[in-house]
Amino acid sequence: MFARTQRLTLRPGWPEDAAALTAAIAHEAVAFKLSRLPWPYTVEHATDWLSQTSRAGEISRVILAHEGNRARLVGGIGIHPDGDDHEIGYWLTPDAWGRGYATEAARAMIDIARFGMGLRRLTSGHFIDNPASGRVLAKLGFRNTGVVMRHCLALGIDKPCATLAIDLGEPESCEDPERMAA
Repeated sequence: MFARTQRLTLRPGWPEDAAALTAAIAHEAVAFKLSRLPWPYTVEHATDWLSQTSRAGEISRVILAHEGNRARLVGGIGIHPDGDDHEIGYWLTPDAWGRGYATEAARAMIDIARFGMGLRRLTSGHFIDNPASGRVLAKLGFRNTGVVMRHCLALGIDKPCATLAIDLGEPESCEDPERMAA
C-alpha cells in the first residue's frame, strides 16, 4: 500500500533504499529521540530492517519528499500493535525538520489506520526532550494520557516519555474537503 499526499509519498522500504535510509536516520539528533533505534546505525541495520516482513496489524513506510523533480527519502513512519492498541511512530532526517512533513505523513497514516485498517484508536509517545514531536501529535488531535519511563536503545537509558492517544471514532467521509485540502 502506498499513500500520496501533496508533497510526500509513503511506501514500503525496498532493499535498494538501505544507503538512503542509513544516511537519513544515522544522526544522533534522530537516534536519541527514538526508543528502538540502535546506535551507531549502520547500513547493515537498514538492510536488516528493510528485509523484515510485517507482523499482522503492522504497517511501516519510508517517507519520500518530492523536492523539485526528484523524490528523496526523508523519514519513516509506521503503525504497530502495542498491547491492545496500535501505536503510530515516525522520524524525519534533521534537514527535513520544520517543513510540516511529519504532520502531513501522519495524517495520511491516520487515514490508513481509520479506513484501511478499521482502527478506532491510536496511541503514540514522545520523549519529553522532544517537544516538537508533541506539537505534531497535538496538531493531529492526540491528547495526553500520562508520562512513563521508556528505554532509549541508542542511549542505553530510560527517559521520561509523554504518552498520547487519539480516538478515531467512526470513519469520516473520504470526501471531507478539509482533509482533501490538507
